[in-house]
Amino acid sequence: MECNHCGGPTTMYEVPLNLREYVDSEYVATCTRCLASQPAEFGDEPDFSRVSDEFPEGTAGAAMALALGMMDSLALNRSDIEGLLEAVESEGVDPLLVLDRLSSQGNVRLHFDVSRRRHQLEQLL
Repeated sequence: MECNHCGGPTTMYEVPLNLREYVDSEYVATCTRCLASQPAEFGDEPDFSRVSDEFPEGTAGAAMALALGMMDSLALNRSDIEGLLEAVESEGVDPLLVLDRLSSQGNVRLHFDVSRRRHQLEQLL
């Protein structure tokens, strides 16, 4: 499946049960290049190794990916993003550190303005 935003490859996964309240689909495809997300028809366990070695695994990774997928519209998705980032933190992962590391990697081209969103996220956390 290709990304609707940039045409890049995606990783498709089943959204963990504790995160389903934040999305409209049981399965999500996250672009490994720009990290935009879109509904998918199927998926497996979350595997973000194709994105970066710095990307969290498991539930923290799924929560981070879902939050990043919503960043293009922080105003509309604020409460969902807050909940997802809290889920990332509850797994022992610093979401701002992940964002910083992703934004400095050449293979990841985030679909939103990182410096602007980072400042806004600092206020949420």
